[in-house]
Amino acid sequence: MFDFITPWLQNPYALAAILVAGFVFLILGADWLVDGASGIAKRYQVSDLVIGLTIVAFGTSMPEMIVNLVSVAHGTTDIAITNILGSNTINVFIILGLTAIVYPVASQKSSRKFDIPFAMAAGLLVLLFVAADNLFGNGTAGIGRGEGIVLLIFFVIFMVLTFRRAKVAPSTIQAGNYRPMKVWKALVLIVFGLLLLVCGGEMIVKSSVKIATDLGISDAIIGLTVVALGTSLPELATSVVAAFKKNSDLALGNVIGSNIFNVFFVLGVSSVIHPLPAYDGLAVDAFLAALGCALVWIFVETNKEREVKRWEGMLLVLIYAGYLTYRLMTM
Repeated sequence: MFDFITPWLQNPYALAAILVAGFVFLILGADWLVDGASGIAKRYQVSDLVIGLTIVAFGTSMPEMIVNLVSVAHGTTDIAITNILGSNTINVFIILGLTAIVYPVASQKSSRKFDIPFAMAAGLLVLLFVAADNLFGNGTAGIGRGEGIVLLIFFVIFMVLTFRRAKVAPSTIQAGNYRPMKVWKALVLIVFGLLLLVCGGEMIVKSSVKIATDLGISDAIIGLTVVALGTSLPELATSVVAAFKKNSDLALGNVIGSNIFNVFFVLGVSSVIHPLPAYDGLAVDAFLAALGCALVWIFVETNKEREVKRWEGMLLVLIYAGYLTYRLMTM
């Protein structure tokens, strides 16, 4: 698929253009998919809370999902794992950190009692899988189909509990001032959104693997940095805009929700389709992904304002800088 772009990958300028275009297609496709799905949901008067916790959260995780599926199809499984761990790490340490620096990130009670603990459990599960392989296996098993099924079970539990919570939230759609999106327009957005996602995913994986090969860098490092940052751009844009509008509580929900979907759903589906073998440094990457959500929970539970403060945001960014330096030096 998309073999016609292979000759262009030999030109460094075309290679860079294909990588950038892939991210543009990925982000635009996710945006169109969310708009189309939300339009249909609102037409049938689904509450904004349900839309936010399901359609929007799923949409912002679609870049990771498409990149993972394409990576698995091409056999580049290192990118499939590092894309998720890297995205979740960037979501917390960079996106949430920068957002808190702009404006302290407030937390809602439901996030502290439900969403953040679930995100912590997601990171800890991956870390537990890695630790179990190192202690009881040969250290190369990675994340297999059985572990993927466990992740998907947790995802189902999360969704069931989410819908139960959403039942108490009435729809905010007002018939008098809301004009529902036409069904044909919503379907067009969904179809073209999915097409752009697939095209973008293929372009990113092919160009990333080529860059890694040319520079002698492992697929894992490319996945942790370039691919992870690119697939996290929707969360970055949403969170920073929310911070400038002083709606920083939306930023926390956006990041935490995306991390939950990434691990339980995207990584679960990816490993069920194709077992994801371990790579050098997986334990460190899994540990940092788990640490991120734990730090956020500590931050919001240890001050009266229940928020991530500016100095804590700076600390998150500095921790990530130290981690990235270590990974690059030991690759």
